[in-house]
Amino acid sequence: MMISVPSSLPIASCFPTRTMPVSPQDCFITRKSSKKKRKSSSRLVVVAVSQSQLERSKSTVDREKLKEREARERKEEVNRKVASKKAISIILRKEAAKAVIEKKRGGTNSRKLLPHTILEALHERITALRWESALKVFELLRDQLWYKPNTGTYIKLIVMLGKCKQPQRAHALFQAMIDEGCIVNHESYTALASAYSRSGLLDEAFSLLNEMKNTNGCQPDIYTYSILIKSCLQVFAFDRVQELLSDMKSEGIMPNTVTYNTLVDAYGKAGRFEDMESTLREMLLDGSCKPDVWTMNATLRAFGGSGQIEMMEKCYDKFQSAGINPNIKTFNILLDSYGKSQKYEKMSSVMEYMQKYYFSWTLVTYNVVIDAFGRAGDLRQMEYIFRLMKSERIKPNCVTLCSLVRAYGRVEDVDKIKGVLRYIENSDVTLDIVFFNCLVDAYGRAGCLAEMKEVLEIMKSSGCKPDKITYSTMIKAYQGRGLRDHAQELRDVIRQEINVNSRKVSSL
Repeated sequence: MMISVPSSLPIASCFPTRTMPVSPQDCFITRKSSKKKRKSSSRLVVVAVSQSQLERSKSTVDREKLKEREARERKEEVNRKVASKKAISIILRKEAAKAVIEKKRGGTNSRKLLPHTILEALHERITALRWESALKVFELLRDQLWYKPNTGTYIKLIVMLGKCKQPQRAHALFQAMIDEGCIVNHESYTALASAYSRSGLLDEAFSLLNEMKNTNGCQPDIYTYSILIKSCLQVFAFDRVQELLSDMKSEGIMPNTVTYNTLVDAYGKAGRFEDMESTLREMLLDGSCKPDVWTMNATLRAFGGSGQIEMMEKCYDKFQSAGINPNIKTFNILLDSYGKSQKYEKMSSVMEYMQKYYFSWTLVTYNVVIDAFGRAGDLRQMEYIFRLMKSERIKPNCVTLCSLVRAYGRVEDVDKIKGVLRYIENSDVTLDIVFFNCLVDAYGRAGCLAEMKEVLEIMKSSGCKPDKITYSTMIKAYQGRGLRDHAQELRDVIRQEINVNSRKVSSL
């Protein structure tokens, strides 16, 4: 059922002040403000000055202002050109460095590359998590005449491989580091343990932890345990978490604020509120660890996300009375919780507070408000916020577009859905499976089954594989229109994919 909200929703008066020109139809002009303007204009006192003097003085001031504006615009144009040239030169230098590496690889001078060139290329690839290219550059680095093994370089590569879910390659690099005579310390062990735990290889990570305890100079620290705890929480291995906490105490390592915040956030997301509250109590009893704004946000997100608005508000008051001030993430959590609970008056109060104390809207803020208006069925306000977002030069992302498509799908407005797709064609937004599922659902609701089927082709061309939600949404749409044959075809496709995947697993 669509939720109808009056156009005079108080949220409309709380939008951030624009920094760019806006067309008149986009502006909210209330009757009260227009009355004030008429009243203030009626109080103007007419001064007895001759008309000719006023015109001459006004024309002189206008000419001076025009000259100043033109000079300022010329200066800004020059600065833009200079900045553009600098940016181009930087880009060209980086591209030239990449070209040099690729051309000289394997040639007669491949072992005489400049250190700055190859190290910059390696750093760039590690930062971008391009692990295959990074390993190629690292091999080239090891071939250089001036190369000396460095533990720090190995650790950076192992951490990168851990983030890219490549634990076997991380282990191979760890072994290569030992073979090259690098000093193995607790940081290198921690990097490898992180690589194992990120990929869900908890047994290997715990085995490495025991090895660290028995190796001189490689004793695990709070950072090691925090990484393992976070990885266990991500796969809901709560028994392993308790094992790690007990192990920490036996080693004389006490949890810090980051450890407690990680536990509070994970327990809250898993709906384990008793464990979350006990962790908070333990944190308060520990004199060395004081709750901070991250603790506050994790707690509010847990209660607000589960619809426990009153408990969220009580916690907010308690944290504030303890001297913890909210940040923009706190307000985004409050806005999202109130919006999903349809408490628009309270949502308006939060926005008024943000405006009063000059909290600038972020991408997340815009996404939350757009989603709230979309859920409420107030498409006019939703579209206004979207235009405001673009005028503030905040780039919409996939979450923004999902909210728009979802809202248009509820009212079966196919033209507006296609308008969103036209916007995507002229932008560089990276689409994910969530967006495509929203698009499939929107077309299905509107009865555009041909367009819905075309989404599958778009997904394949974008390198995005349909999942269970995609197929189940399409099956539901076909059944709702009485097209049982089409629904059966999709079920057959799902069975074929399951069989193919089972064969791959059995071959491994």
